[in-house]
Amino acid sequence: MKPIRVAFFAEILIEDFDGASRTMFQLINRIDKRFEFLFICGVGPEEIKGFECLRIPTINLPINTNYTMALPALAKKELKKKLRNFDPHVIHIATPSLLGAFALKYANKREIPVISIYHTHFISYIDYYFKYAPFLIGKVKQAIAGSQKSFYNNCEKVYVPAESIREQLQVMGVEPERMMIWKRGIDTKLFSPDKADTQLVQKLTGNNDPTIIFASRLVWEKNLETLFRIYDKVQASGLKVNFLVAGDGIADKISQSRMRTAIFTGKVDHETLAALYAGANLFLFTSVSETYGNVVLEAMASGLPCVIADGGGSADFIDQGVNGFKCEPFNEDEYFERIAQLLGDAELSEQFSAEGLRFSRELSWDQLAGTYFTDLIHLSGKLKMLAV
Repeated sequence: MKPIRVAFFAEILIEDFDGASRTMFQLINRIDKRFEFLFICGVGPEEIKGFECLRIPTINLPINTNYTMALPALAKKELKKKLRNFDPHVIHIATPSLLGAFALKYANKREIPVISIYHTHFISYIDYYFKYAPFLIGKVKQAIAGSQKSFYNNCEKVYVPAESIREQLQVMGVEPERMMIWKRGIDTKLFSPDKADTQLVQKLTGNNDPTIIFASRLVWEKNLETLFRIYDKVQASGLKVNFLVAGDGIADKISQSRMRTAIFTGKVDHETLAALYAGANLFLFTSVSETYGNVVLEAMASGLPCVIADGGGSADFIDQGVNGFKCEPFNEDEYFERIAQLLGDAELSEQFSAEGLRFSRELSWDQLAGTYFTDLIHLSGKLKMLAV
């Protein structure tokens, strides 16, 4: 049996770059001999898992210089030739970008089935990046909703990570029959209470006080201003705790200036992050822009009780008062009350830890990858039926 050929389009294909990249590589690392892939990206290696990776010219994004955008118009001739020779049965598109739009147009013209994973809830970023031009927010959101409706309604199958995200996409006009709940898995061998390294945390903090950890890219759409106000509230209360911030980004320097006694680790590898989670006492997360919220699941798998924003895909993880607390997203008073409550109630903290562990252990990457590869087989069958 000849392998099923999949053309895989993504802006960035670096394994640990961000949550979307880690999700993609959970699939890429499980490719078997039934499939042949051609990778097309803006940033990535020349080869992935023995398959060619074609890199397209890029530009840096002005809003977040850590990210780039591929410009397929600058390589259109080479792209079309490569795709013609590869002759894909299915096209996977990671992002509705310029590269994604090129791939979708190519696929639709040739009636090639398209699968996509909804990685980034772009519309939730607008409030942060247009806060100084609020008169534009409604128009920009309307434009994004329209473009996403058009993009995803031309895909055969769209994986969405949470029911709340599916509902929001449906409001935008994405047809419900195209969407399928496909969560994210967790490596419970990597993220585990067994990875606790209290000596590492004590070395960083210099004391034995309880430690609150915030793990995220330091970018404004993570609701950092609310984080700063929570920090101020805790400092003013006299509550003896450490703030530990793991991650970096364009708001790194400002964050350090606003949280002067917090410990900033910068970006850390997964092994170190797992040890920091398991060695801390509480996970705090203020973002409402998450499509899924991998860090919340990682913290739960590490046995950390969580206090997070009631917004975005990560809010779906929390059963209020059972395995964590959800707070009004911009209400620092409520976050502070929940933090103080948890730190003062060992029994409740242990309950959240146990329930979080139980929840996280139900999510298997092997099972999710199996669904993906089965869907690729079914989609390739539709192309063959069209060709008859």
